Amino acid sequence: MEKTGGSVAGFIAGIAPAKRQRDAETLIALMREISGREPELWGTIIGFGACHYRYRTGHEGDMPLIAFAPRKTASTIYLDSIAAHEEELARLGPHSSGVGCLYIKDLEKVDEDVLREIVEGAYAYAAGGGGEYAKITVLD
Repeated sequence: MEKTGGSVAGFIAGIAPAKRQRDAETLIALMREISGREPELWGTIIGFGACHYRYRTGHEGDMPLIAFAPRKTASTIYLDSIAAHEEELARLGPHSSGVGCLYIKDLEKVDEDVLREIVEGAYAYAAGGGGEYAKITVLD
């Protein structure tokens, strides 16, 4: 994955429905505050910072330190792993998840403080160099 450049504001303006735009603006504010970094486009993903990862399997690549994607049916928040946040997810409110993705259809229905805990944990993991399954090197 790599940064593609372009205007984040322009990208958000093209998102439908308008509710998803508002959710994107809220997530940008949250991730900007947590990371101290400005949002950048990585294709259709809005990321903050950059890192290089290498899994124990040898698979490696570049990615944002924290990121989300405003999709048509839900906001997708990319995490280190869902299992690492089980306790917080139990308190979050309506959501679904994949291995490393958190899907939120309506940001207004989840607990904002719990969401902050989850995103802070994911950022700390990446900025702190990863863990047992992945070595992470911060690039910017």
